[in-house]
Amino acid sequence: MSPVVGSAFFLFYLLALCNASGADIALDAKATLLHRIDSLNLLIYTCLLTLTVLTIWVFKHRRVSWLHETGLAVIYGLIVGAIIRYASSTNQVTYIDAHPAPDTKYNLSVPPDILRFRFPDKIQISSGDTVPNKTYAYSFRGEIVNLEQNEIDLKATFDPEIFFNIILPPIIFHAGYCLKRKYFFRNLGAILTFAMVGTALSALVIGALMYGFVQLMPASLASSFTFLDTLYFGALISPTDPLTVLAIFSQLKVDVNLYAMIFGESVLNDAVALVLSGAIQNYEKRYSVDGGFEITAFLAAIGDFIGIFSLSLLVGALLGCFTALMTKFTHVRDWPLLESALFVLMSYAAFLIAEVFELTGVVAVLFCGICQAHYTYNNLSSDSRNRTKQLFELLNFLAENFIFTYIGVSMFTFPKHHFDPWFIIAGFLTSTLGRAVNIYPLSFLLNLGRKPPIPMNFQHMLFFSGLRGAMSFALAIRNTVSEARQAMLTTTSLIVIATVVLQGGAATHALAYLRIPTGQGQNDENEALPYRDVRSLYQATDSGRPETPRSGEAGEKARLARLWGALDSRLLKPLLTHARPPLTETLPGFLSPLARILTTTRQYTQADNSLRRTDSDSDLCLDEPQPVPTSIDPQLSFSLRNGYGNV
Repeated sequence: MSPVVGSAFFLFYLLALCNASGADIALDAKATLLHRIDSLNLLIYTCLLTLTVLTIWVFKHRRVSWLHETGLAVIYGLIVGAIIRYASSTNQVTYIDAHPAPDTKYNLSVPPDILRFRFPDKIQISSGDTVPNKTYAYSFRGEIVNLEQNEIDLKATFDPEIFFNIILPPIIFHAGYCLKRKYFFRNLGAILTFAMVGTALSALVIGALMYGFVQLMPASLASSFTFLDTLYFGALISPTDPLTVLAIFSQLKVDVNLYAMIFGESVLNDAVALVLSGAIQNYEKRYSVDGGFEITAFLAAIGDFIGIFSLSLLVGALLGCFTALMTKFTHVRDWPLLESALFVLMSYAAFLIAEVFELTGVVAVLFCGICQAHYTYNNLSSDSRNRTKQLFELLNFLAENFIFTYIGVSMFTFPKHHFDPWFIIAGFLTSTLGRAVNIYPLSFLLNLGRKPPIPMNFQHMLFFSGLRGAMSFALAIRNTVSEARQAMLTTTSLIVIATVVLQGGAATHALAYLRIPTGQGQNDENEALPYRDVRSLYQATDSGRPETPRSGEAGEKARLARLWGALDSRLLKPLLTHARPPLTETLPGFLSPLARILTTTRQYTQADNSLRRTDSDSDLCLDEPQPVPTSIDPQLSFSLRNGYGNV
């Protein structure tokens, strides 16, 4: 080879290297830009949450009660979303058009998970020799609605799975962990009726009415909806999120039984709605041939609902009980940081295990939280008790406000909204009717056998507390491929915003209008989770004046609750915690060897009432409440606050 040819070959080789390095530099610049946009996106939400916190402090300092923190988060999100949408430049997203090969064997009716682009080789360094280019993989994101999008528009919207896997679990776990179990079990019949029967009934009514409304709409929209679509909309819009109302109840010390019914229903109907929506989706995919009604498919869907809910509950309860056993029979409490880490990881594992086995993680993590609070909490060191309470209270606060902020932002930045005024109006009307069907007929049936009955002003407040929130939005945004699902998302977002801002802001006026007594609660330090000072007189007449319960009425509880309380105090609590009486006194004699293994030295040596003072709900509903005097003297008030009395 001559020196000239060699030099030319070397020159071409250097040129190829330079071009390759230029491509790498361009890719690095693109990665840096995306990193900056991601950081800007997170900074926007961080600033929004910071602004919300500061405004909440101002409102609390000025005693402003007409707007709650979630309403603030929504309003701030709407403002920032409008700024991003209308004040940012466009044409920053680069794209090329790609078409599938004519002989492709892939089913083109469903988009592929990944597209692999093989760019042609462009650089030839000698005859027949080329520098191989790279192959890039692009993941499926969704249907393109508008090509003229800003990069920040795309980054300001998150993958819906983030809500289910990261944002929702701490919210749901916190709901179970802070549940006032004593009052929950005292109103268990009403809570289960409203949460399970009422949610299913509400979904059916909303779905049927919406299907009728859709048939009256223009053919372009009506053709995209089936009855299963409207039934799915009924399931996702039925769960309530009365966070705003409950916070006001806490501040004003509203009747604790009304609080327990509203909070207990909202805790359970989130889980019920999620399982119900999954059963509706499975009805068409697994059972029905054409999506029409089939009795066998309907019964199979009901069995699917019951089975998934029960197995998810079992997974959460088992993980909670397993954590209690680990904290009881190990000395991990000697290292509170490790103990707290174990508690958090086991709780999150309940959610993930349920999801892996195609169950419902929300149900699992809810009942895991209830078991962790009732059993594991008693085994934790004092540092871990305080740390876990404060940690999940903080995570719940941030996650709730983040979701409501995102709802506001996404109204302008999410590209798949479909605004149809008739569908939106129908959604508002049917969701209101569905809530009424949930409360009033079921309250009438409950009052036939309930003593004392649910007063009419309590029923009105239960109806008014039907705010929609995080769960409805998360279910709506999970799938927005079709036009029908896009219309559902838009309508759900507007219903959430309207109920949180308007109904939440009017909660105080509703209490006054319905003459529900306030300011009668007592502080309860042992239940010092988010709504720590809800404690009040039990009964309220329709006129709003408290009265002393008649003999035997306030103490009458469901037989199931009493049986559960006896089983819990004599078997489960001694097994999973250091509570007395020890298993050696409660188990049959032939199980004495096993009882001695499962009983710790601490259970033999501690006083009988030492555990009860650390767990205010340890008695569940075993203790019959005494008649409440119409006036409470300071000494009695002090004893009630410190857990030595029952209201």
